[in-house]
Amino acid sequence: MTQGTIVREDPSAAPAAGGVVRRRFWRDPWRKPRILAAITWGYLAWSLLPLAIAIAISFNGSRSNSLLHGFSLQWWWSDPTESLWHDPELHAALVQSLRLSFSTVLIAVPLGVAFALGIDRWHGRPATGFNFLMLLSFVLPEIVLGISLFLVFQHLLTFVHLGTTAQILGLVTYQLSYPFIIVRARLLTIGKEYEEAASDLGAPPRQAIRRILLPMLYPAIFASAALVFADTIDDFVTVRYLSGPATSEPLSVKIYNFTRAEPTPAVNAAATFLLVTTTIAIVIGYLAYRRATRGQRTGGVSEFANV
Repeated sequence: MTQGTIVREDPSAAPAAGGVVRRRFWRDPWRKPRILAAITWGYLAWSLLPLAIAIAISFNGSRSNSLLHGFSLQWWWSDPTESLWHDPELHAALVQSLRLSFSTVLIAVPLGVAFALGIDRWHGRPATGFNFLMLLSFVLPEIVLGISLFLVFQHLLTFVHLGTTAQILGLVTYQLSYPFIIVRARLLTIGKEYEEAASDLGAPPRQAIRRILLPMLYPAIFASAALVFADTIDDFVTVRYLSGPATSEPLSVKIYNFTRAEPTPAVNAAATFLLVTTTIAIVIGYLAYRRATRGQRTGGVSEFANV
């Protein structure tokens, strides 16, 4: 045996000459799994191919929605009448999508964090029931939630008219689950030691939450805000059932309506905008999470010593 050769023992293998047990090459766990890697890359290519085609058509140089004829930005903003930024319907739908997304984040995230803090201090059967209620929105199909909210606003809360207000209320209703569950999980990992230590040092409950607990919850808050924004901006079922006038239809509903006629590549530009916006929101949330937890990953909780 030459110098530098590694021989791995295999109890199931027969001893070779000289008493050295050799492992057969097809049983070597260190071999690169080429077949699994090929299947994985093939699946990724198959999944991303439709997205790549839709994005490419949004830069088409002609009105065709199936064949490419050069590169152009006319369906994004160059065309003065039919581009995403100049078409009145698409532009209004774009603004409505952003309005619903930011409004839902500003309302659902603080409420979800507050509910998580409250349930963390609330024990008994009511707290268990509320936890189950928050998890229920992940189990129920979105079409059931959309129809239920539509019936509530139509027959029970008749003073809430279909449109932006009903859409925001409907989105906030089930988007509360994201910040609640994420922050609740973060609270369970943190424990109660830090608040108790702050109380022992004379900090009142509000100050302990504001200066000790909330800085430790920022990663979970950032992550939940990114998820709420990404899930809201491309929501279709709930906002479609709760849409009122045409001006209240967001971009996802408008894309659906346009594809039923003879769509132009501007529809692909709108879909690409939703995809890019969702990706950017997730990336920003991930980077914010990494930055907020950098001190906790490297130095534990030493960064809170000066709080």
